Amino acid sequence: MSHVDAAWLQMEESTSLMVITAVLWFDEPVDWQRLTEVVRERLVERYPRFRQRVVTGGVLGAPRWEDDPGFRLEAHLRHTELRAPGDRAALEALVGASMSTPLDFSRPLWELHLIQGYEEGGALLMRVHHCIADGISLARVLLSLTDERAGGGPESAGVEAEETPGALARLLRGARTVVGSTRSAWKRGSELLAEPIQLMDMAVEGARGASALSRLLTLTQDPPSPFKGALGAEKRVAWSQPVPVGKLREIGHCTGSTVNDVVMAVVAGTLRRYVEARGQSPEDLRAVVPVNLRPMNEPIPRELGNRFGMVFLPLPLGVEAPVERLWELKRRMDRLKRSPEAAVMFGMLTAAGMAPAPVERAAVEVMRRKASLVMTNVPGPRRPVYLAGARLAGVMFWVPMAARLGVGLSIFSYSGHVTLGVAADAGLVPEPRELIADFEAELESLAEAVRAMGHSPPLH
Repeated sequence: MSHVDAAWLQMEESTSLMVITAVLWFDEPVDWQRLTEVVRERLVERYPRFRQRVVTGGVLGAPRWEDDPGFRLEAHLRHTELRAPGDRAALEALVGASMSTPLDFSRPLWELHLIQGYEEGGALLMRVHHCIADGISLARVLLSLTDERAGGGPESAGVEAEETPGALARLLRGARTVVGSTRSAWKRGSELLAEPIQLMDMAVEGARGASALSRLLTLTQDPPSPFKGALGAEKRVAWSQPVPVGKLREIGHCTGSTVNDVVMAVVAGTLRRYVEARGQSPEDLRAVVPVNLRPMNEPIPRELGNRFGMVFLPLPLGVEAPVERLWELKRRMDRLKRSPEAAVMFGMLTAAGMAPAPVERAAVEVMRRKASLVMTNVPGPRRPVYLAGARLAGVMFWVPMAARLGVGLSIFSYSGHVTLGVAADAGLVPEPRELIADFEAELESLAEAVRAMGHSPPLH
C-alpha cells in the first residue's frame, strides 16, 4: 500500500470513519441481476482493489494489499428496504446511519446497497474506504458503471473531463503543474516525499514552496463555532433540491464571477445564517478543499489510489452583504489559483503515511484546529445517464470528514443542475436540513440582491 493511501487508513477512528459515501436515486426500479453483472464487469474485474483486503503489518510494518481468498461479490451487494413512507427524509436517515457504521476490515473495504421502496423508483448506496482511492477517482469509477442509453452502451464518460470553470479551475491547473513537474522526484524514492520543502524546491522556486509550507504551518486556529467540537459516532445527512446551472450562471454573469464562485459564496452565506441563528457573531471560517492532482483526461490506474492535495479556503462569513461576500470569495479563490499548497499537502500526507499512527494523529489534530469543515466539488455528467437500464435522477457524494472535522459539504453537478449535500456529526448539527434551508434561502437572497442593485463586476 502506498504511503499516502496508508495515511487515510491510519486516520480511521470510531467517531470519524474514513469512508467515501455516494447515494444515487432513479426514476424507476433498478434490476438486481443486471446491476450485479455491471458491477462484476466494470468494477470488480476492472479494478483489483475491490477483490483485495488490507493486511496490517504490525507496529512497524506497513499495511499491504492481498487478494481475498474468500471473495464473493454477493457479500458486498445487498438489498435494503427503505422504511415507510419511502421519501427523501427516510433515505437521508438511512444514509446517515450507514455513515455511523464501520466497514468490515476482514474483507475488501466496500459495499453497495440496492435500496427498494424509494418513491417511484429506487436508490443505490455505495461506501468505499478512502485508502482504496480518492473521491474524484471513485466518482469516475462509480459513474463508469453508467451508460448513455437505457439499453446499454456506450459507457458514460462519468465525471466531466473538461476543467471546472473559473478560479477553482486555475487552482487545479496550478496544482497539477506543480505535481507534474515533480514526477522525476517521485521516481527517486519516497524519502523525498518525507521532506515537503525539498520536494517543492524541485517543483517550483524554493521560496514559493517554503512560503506555502510556512503558510500552512502558521495558520491561526479557526474560531469557535457550531461546527467545531467533540465528535460522536452518529452522523446525519441532507441534500438540497437540484438548482439549475442557468440560475447560477446568470448571477455569475452579472457579477463577473464563475458558477463555482457563486456556489461557494452561497455556501459561505449559508454558514453565516446558521451561525447567526444560534446567537453567535459570524467570523470567517476555513474549509479544507480537496484538489485533484490527477488530470481528468488521464485514465484511472487499475490500482486506483489517492492522488490529491488540499487547500485551506477562508470563507468570508464576516462579510454581511451577499454580493460583496461573493466578490470577496472570488478574490480569495484567485489568490489560491497558482498556489503550490495542494502539492505541499500531498507531500505532507505521504510523509504522515510513513509515520507511526500516534505521530500522524498529532498532525491530524493540528489540521483540525486550522479548519472547521470539509468541502468538495465534483462535476458529473452533463446529460442524463442510465445504470442497469434505469435512468439516474440524482447523485450525492461525500468524502470523509477528515482531521476530526464534524461537517462535510458536497457540491455535485449533474444534467444541468447542482445539488448541495450536508453530512454532519449529530452532536454538532442535529438537523442538517436546517443548513439546506439556509442554502436555498441564501441563493434567493443573492439572486435578489443582484437583480435589485444592478451590480456589475468590480473594477479591482
